[in-house]
Amino acid sequence: MPDLELFIGNKNYSSWSFRPWIALTHKRIPFRENLVPFDFEAGNPDFAAFSPSRKVPVLKDGDLTVWDSLAILEYAAELFPETGLWPESGAARATARSVSAEMHSGFAALREACPMNMRRERTALAVDDAVKSDIARIVDIWSDCLNVSGGPFLFGEFTIADAMYAPIVSRFDSYRLSDDAVAGRYHDTMTGTAAWTAWEAAAVREPWTIQSETV
Repeated sequence: MPDLELFIGNKNYSSWSFRPWIALTHKRIPFRENLVPFDFEAGNPDFAAFSPSRKVPVLKDGDLTVWDSLAILEYAAELFPETGLWPESGAARATARSVSAEMHSGFAALREACPMNMRRERTALAVDDAVKSDIARIVDIWSDCLNVSGGPFLFGEFTIADAMYAPIVSRFDSYRLSDDAVAGRYHDTMTGTAAWTAWEAAAVREPWTIQSETV
């Protein structure tokens, strides 16, 4: 049997940690959580003990170490195929992988301008054209996926694609980035899950503040 331990960073700020955590939690895949907070501007030297990249998240399964959020999610999908972390049909699975990879490697302008911060007061932020372009592309992805699947999640049931976009859902809310109706419904679906509620409740209780992540 797998023996999974997930190392994560601060729940208020660590968007990459949020992705595998919400997927494993929502799918009721058993794992032990090990939260190692960021050491503010200096990084955290403690990460070297468990992370080859000295970043989070990291998944340990016995002697195996998997780092990078998408790699962790792929590994979980292989271990637990019955949970439906990828869509069942080949076409939907290919699309889900495409939009997940686009999230993994793209939208740098939005990431830079709007770091994840669940404690932020929900007020609008003025953003430049590059961020607006990222927002428009994300809304298009959500709209296309939901129109095809019928929702409520991007591919009907919760998949890795939803996990990959979870921090963007948070950013859209925190910075009031879109008033699109489809984005609003998708926000309600994601934030209505028990996994989201548990993560957010823990995030707002955290004592750590990172000024560089406060916009």
